[in-house]
Amino acid sequence: MRPVTFCFVRAGSALRRSVVCVTTPDVLPYGSWRSPISAAEVSAASPRLEGARFVGPASEVWWGESVAEEAGRSAVRRRAASGTVVDVLRAPWSARSRVHEYGGGSWTADEEGTLYFVEKSDQRVWRQDRDGEPRPLTRDAGDVRYGGLTLQHGRLLAVREDHTRGRTPVRDIVEIPLDGSGADRATRLPSLAGGSDFVAHPALSPSGHRLAWVAWDHPHMAWDRAELRVARLDGEDGPEWTTVAGGGSSPLQPVWTDDDELIYADDPTGRWNLWRLRLTADLRHEPLAEADADTGGPLWVLGTRWFALLDDGRVAAVRTDGSEKLVVLDGGDERQVAVDAVTRLSIEDVRGSRLLLSGAGSGGAGLWEVDVDDESATGLIVGGTSPWGDEWMPRSRAVTFAGLHGPVHAFDYPPANPRAVGPETERPPYVVFVHGGPTDHVGGAASGKIAYLTSRGIGVLDVNYGGSSGYGRAYRERLRGQWGVVDVDDVVAAARGHADSGAADPERLAIAGGSAGGWTVLCALTNSDAFGAGISRYGVADLRRLAEDTHDFEARYLDGMVGPLPEAEALYIERSPLSHLDRLRTPLLIEQGLDDTVVPPSQSEAVRDALAQNGVPHAYLAFEGEGHGFRGADTLVRTMEAELAFLGQVFGFETPGVPPLELD
Repeated sequence: MRPVTFCFVRAGSALRRSVVCVTTPDVLPYGSWRSPISAAEVSAASPRLEGARFVGPASEVWWGESVAEEAGRSAVRRRAASGTVVDVLRAPWSARSRVHEYGGGSWTADEEGTLYFVEKSDQRVWRQDRDGEPRPLTRDAGDVRYGGLTLQHGRLLAVREDHTRGRTPVRDIVEIPLDGSGADRATRLPSLAGGSDFVAHPALSPSGHRLAWVAWDHPHMAWDRAELRVARLDGEDGPEWTTVAGGGSSPLQPVWTDDDELIYADDPTGRWNLWRLRLTADLRHEPLAEADADTGGPLWVLGTRWFALLDDGRVAAVRTDGSEKLVVLDGGDERQVAVDAVTRLSIEDVRGSRLLLSGAGSGGAGLWEVDVDDESATGLIVGGTSPWGDEWMPRSRAVTFAGLHGPVHAFDYPPANPRAVGPETERPPYVVFVHGGPTDHVGGAASGKIAYLTSRGIGVLDVNYGGSSGYGRAYRERLRGQWGVVDVDDVVAAARGHADSGAADPERLAIAGGSAGGWTVLCALTNSDAFGAGISRYGVADLRRLAEDTHDFEARYLDGMVGPLPEAEALYIERSPLSHLDRLRTPLLIEQGLDDTVVPPSQSEAVRDALAQNGVPHAYLAFEGEGHGFRGADTLVRTMEAELAFLGQVFGFETPGVPPLELD
């Protein structure tokens, strides 16, 4: 049906009457709608942020940002008084830590505008005075990495990961001298805290006499079992630590209120809530504002902050129950602060009643300056808005489906385009998004990548399968021993439930995911017939190979999700898609970074070879210079366009504006 324009006279006085014209939208097949949202614009409009700080008496705002058009270089930027954005850390320098491979806490800054950062190429810590050139603060000692940088009471602390002392990295917390003396090749910085496989969240007491931190050991991940430890740094025999919380729970982010009191997050009740700890002889623990929601999350990235102390003693905190909100706690009172962000919230810095909040909302990822006492003063620093207008961004709808293992939570993004609608007799194709991790979650924030599909008439169902965070420990532990079972059952239940409701075409359901999400894609395609197409980005295909090849941070992750080796080897073989490639009969698009150390290219190549042997339509896209997670602008554009073209070919609709994808 061609569009029709109606014009009418708006009522009013003789002098104020006006003519209003409205054009009905085109009626077009789903998937073939024309959209102004290009893959290149999505890549440019979705900043990947890491950290933010108030700097100097004028409260300049500095932040870290991955620059896609510079091959994913991690710049540090600031907003000048004129409102223009300038690079503090200029090319070719790149602030990116590789501790735990996922990094985090790769830079910080002091009040004078001195930048401290981890340089991606050598993983050393460098110092750059305002308008100066970088100079090293740590020595060139081979594969020694730093992350989680934090300036506290004039002292620079970091997590050190040393790969030069044996097959297994050694991690500890160190203080880095600000004068550059640690860059001497003969100098090895002394350890402030160690004695465990992993350390995070170092916190120095106001006097500098005590250090608190989070520690955990293989085979646990930080969200399984961890400890909150405290050590005295002024003892004659060196630091001696004591466990003050955790062991059977997962404490996070200690913050000192004075030399004898800590506030931290912990989940002994099944939800991460805030606790107050007095370091008395009996270690008094008191809950602070209990809630059936999480203030805390999986510690994938160093430096994430779920709460912060305001200058007057109040606490600003993130609350997660599927989506997220920002609250202020004042004694027994609690007040929500209105912000346009609903997921990935991290409180980056605080000054007075103002804070810097990163996250994602209706306009995508962004950084906001929020005044918790004056919401009218809240301002957007970078990102957070759609360059195409709000009418092109879909609104999420929280949905829950009945699954074999309990309720399955998801967010629905129906097709949305102000200029087009689908035929009344047609239901839209849908892509089921499967997040990575698998201990992660999605929170109902539209992204440019989602709008790229929905604006063309393709719906997106973003699933928080069992094992996802954001719904408490019980939901998170549904996946224990059941990876490849519960996640698959849950995404299948969500897809079929959505189709049964009439929202999606059951014959045009696709599934897409990366890393652990790619594993679920491959498992779903070899164990069910729910999907007519699949997209796997650097997906896990062989559990035994993953256990052999993966990095130390996740080296024992599979113990909890599948079982320990060698006892559970038969289960590893049975669960792995590579054991059942003869069942792989669904068209598949495979995307793989050739520098991926987490999931090596050999796994994707084995899937490609099986598809060719089975005579199944497929495409394999390999990218030089990309690791586990794509960062380069060219790669991001190529994958988005290829995925759209792939869906069009498999499901039979035109995809105007993107190059065709040749299927083998």
